[in-house]
Amino acid sequence: MSDVSDMSGPEIVVVRDPDAAADEAARRVGVALRDAVGRRGRADWAVTGGSTAVGIYRALATAPLRDEIPWASVHVWWGDDRFVPRDHPLSNVKPFDDILLGIGPAEEGTAGAGPAGGGPAGGGPAGVPMPPEHFHPFRTSEAIGAARGAAWCADAMAAELREAGPISDDGWPAFDLLTLGMGGDGHVLSVFPGSPAFDAPELALAIPAPTHIEPHVERVTLNPAVITAARRVILVALGAGKAAILADVLGPVADVRRWPAQLARRDRAIWIVDESAATRLPR
Repeated sequence: MSDVSDMSGPEIVVVRDPDAAADEAARRVGVALRDAVGRRGRADWAVTGGSTAVGIYRALATAPLRDEIPWASVHVWWGDDRFVPRDHPLSNVKPFDDILLGIGPAEEGTAGAGPAGGGPAGGGPAGVPMPPEHFHPFRTSEAIGAARGAAWCADAMAAELREAGPISDDGWPAFDLLTLGMGGDGHVLSVFPGSPAFDAPELALAIPAPTHIEPHVERVTLNPAVITAARRVILVALGAGKAAILADVLGPVADVRRWPAQLARRDRAIWIVDESAATRLPR
């Protein structure tokens, strides 16, 4: 696991409000995806959930960005999810389904639709034109429907990454872009302070329901090593409630186990924060 002390640090972008943050993040997502497709012929984008993702998806689903991104060459992977069905309000996948893919609960969980099991039928009239085989969520609906546990779900994601993902020479997925939110305790993905995930060798793993932060549900997550392996990282932190933890994470003390978001304090990372979240940062 890389330490933050040997990294040149991220670019910090302070914007007016959450809408401006979503627009800026979406613009930079578009640039990263187009660059990756131009360089490699495909883009592998790992996403997460939370309220910040909703605004980014809305901006990406709106012209001109919607029409500027080569969606047919983009693969979308999930960095983490809550262990709930895909159409559940707590699902990290549901906002992507609703906003970018333009599919509703009726299409969710169709067995065998793509390698992820339960993939969408593709971008319909309201959705981006993404092939179903390019969509790689954790298979939570399948696992729950078959009475399998979160560990099975994590193992299935790891197997899919090894088969179809951007695995680098060191064995970790090297996503072209990883987008992250930051929790109120400084967590990213579903890697909480002091998480055993820091010492885990697995590509993906089950995480017990946290007791210190909501929602108190079991999770599945990629290994935090993917944050340092990604080619580009965009982290978004919004609101006055994140100001104190953001100041700690970007402060002089380096301790990724205490503040997992510090894994994104690295070169080729962009932190987009609104003015409310930035109030305790040095000017």
